[in-house]
Amino acid sequence: QVQLVESGGGSVQAGGSPRLACVASGYTYRRCMGWFRQAPGKGREGVAAIDSDGSTRYADSVKGRFTISKDNAKNTLYLEMNSAKPEDTAMYYCASRGVSWFTSWDPAEFRYWGQGTQVTVSS
Repeated sequence: QVQLVESGGGSVQAGGSPRLACVASGYTYRRCMGWFRQAPGKGREGVAAIDSDGSTRYADSVKGRFTISKDNAKNTLYLEMNSAKPEDTAMYYCASRGVSWFTSWDPAEFRYWGQGTQVTVSS
């Protein structure tokens, strides 16, 4: 069983750089992990993902601004959000697949989920 706990959310000004963290308990070393977000009235969308070999992928809306990374020694996943925009405002969720590789941004492909951390970007 895998448990995920996010932290690092809060309120920032546009252009700020919040950093989210997700501490995992249980085996996540060889699992694909990712960050999703959900704004009020919208569906959950994939933001960034990292395979067990370190390969990363990003949604077009955050490419070049966000960076996903993983510290296996600390069992922690990170999301650095540079040049934050008001449209980045959402609840951010950490998620883990049951396998090592990424296949799609479909949330149903990810087996384990954290409770989420709110990020609010004001203009």
